[in-house]
Amino acid sequence: MAAEIVVAVFISLFVLFLSHWYRNRNSLVTNWPIVGMIPGLLRNSWRIFDYFSFDVLRRCGGTFEFKGPLFPSLDFLLTSDPNNINHIMSKNFVNYEKGSEFREIFEPFGEGIFTLDSDRWKTQRKVMQTLMRNNKFTIFRDKVVWKKLEKGLIPIFEHAATLGTEVNLEDVFQRFDYDNMSLFALGFDPDSLNVEFPAIPSKEAFADIEEALLFRHFWPKMVWKFQNWLQIGEEKKLIEGTKILDQFVYNCISSRREKFSKNKELQAEEDEYDLLTSFLVEDQGESGAFEQSDKVIRDTAVNLMLAGIDSVSGGLSWFFWIVATNPSVEAKIVEEIKRNSSICKDKNMIYLSEEELNRFIYLHAVFCETLRLYPPIPANHKTVVQSDILPSGHRVQAGSRILISIYSMGRMEQIWGKDCLEFKPERWISEKGDIVYVPSYKYPAFNSGPRTCLGKDMSFLQMKTVAIALLKNYRVEMVQGHVVVPRESITLHMKNGLKVRIKKRHV
Repeated sequence: MAAEIVVAVFISLFVLFLSHWYRNRNSLVTNWPIVGMIPGLLRNSWRIFDYFSFDVLRRCGGTFEFKGPLFPSLDFLLTSDPNNINHIMSKNFVNYEKGSEFREIFEPFGEGIFTLDSDRWKTQRKVMQTLMRNNKFTIFRDKVVWKKLEKGLIPIFEHAATLGTEVNLEDVFQRFDYDNMSLFALGFDPDSLNVEFPAIPSKEAFADIEEALLFRHFWPKMVWKFQNWLQIGEEKKLIEGTKILDQFVYNCISSRREKFSKNKELQAEEDEYDLLTSFLVEDQGESGAFEQSDKVIRDTAVNLMLAGIDSVSGGLSWFFWIVATNPSVEAKIVEEIKRNSSICKDKNMIYLSEEELNRFIYLHAVFCETLRLYPPIPANHKTVVQSDILPSGHRVQAGSRILISIYSMGRMEQIWGKDCLEFKPERWISEKGDIVYVPSYKYPAFNSGPRTCLGKDMSFLQMKTVAIALLKNYRVEMVQGHVVVPRESITLHMKNGLKVRIKKRHV
């Protein structure tokens, strides 16, 4: 009797399996019983961004419904349709939030502009806007960038060119960005950018956290929660990284509070106007005591660092890879620098104003094209507040997840034409010689709608300043046999770095 029951159950399951397979046989991604489409995701996890772009979205019109395991559900809607993007990020913005699940996934970064919604997000954004519009901060920002360029990047390039040594340029630019953002947020210089390339635990911790967070996006919550409890796998790396990052940030906050407490007049004479300084200057109540908690300041600072740490370093890394592998692009940039030689007088260092940088049209176009194909943040996560119907016709239920593939959008014929996979800066230059405007919902490299990145202009200014100063005096050559591909992370790093040799340019 027992054997008959087992056989009956087996036959029933087999029939169920065949029926399920038959219904889904034409699906782009196999939807297996119980486990859903997770096997397809795992099998392609090493190339997840290209998998979404070429294997899925390109073949289904730009929007696809992923089915996760039966228990718990990991269903999400994947889209790169610009009409959907405009609807989600602008027209019906209030209906699409980061959501509590997003905040839980990104818990190591706390509650800041990157993770919050509604009024709390507006408050954080106002804090950032106030800082970035402050003339003291602008002066401080420019001073920091110029100093890091003159005392950090150029000596490293000069050292590598003189000795002929191999350099991981991605690591160099990440150090440049990390030092800058630490100074902007906390007023502290980790001094990671020097020819010794010192190990900086907090910098490595940031990178480890970012890489581990991608794992949380595609695994069932119960899996990564269990790993977190056991402190194993990616979660172990995340836990350890968060401890190191917290120690660094809280030490900076404590040190600055003590400094301000000892000298009440310091804030009026402060030459270094960073986020932490602005917080402490504005935060003292009538009694002179600080009102904001260390946790609030920590979360705000970490979110500022998160927002800026990869935009410049990522843009510069992919830019120099493009330049090193496209001689014609390099030649045109160098020619543009020569044409503007009247404002590029100093052999070793170039201090350019925003107005002067705006003359470099082709260089700006190269950066736009670089960020089209290699956006710093390759995907965006949204949660539906109330059930809705997208312009593509897809119905989304309240509480469901939407994943916007920014990486895929840069590779869509629908937006960029049949040459969408070709690196072509000229697509950004009009017949009149101006930069072509492309709506952010078609080109969301710096997000779109009310959440558009506040540091977009600042990032372009930094990237162009660095590119001009370095390409004026040096050439970058790829190390033979070195392969550059994207790494799976919430930010678009290079899996193997960017190994190059630096040569002096004789102009």
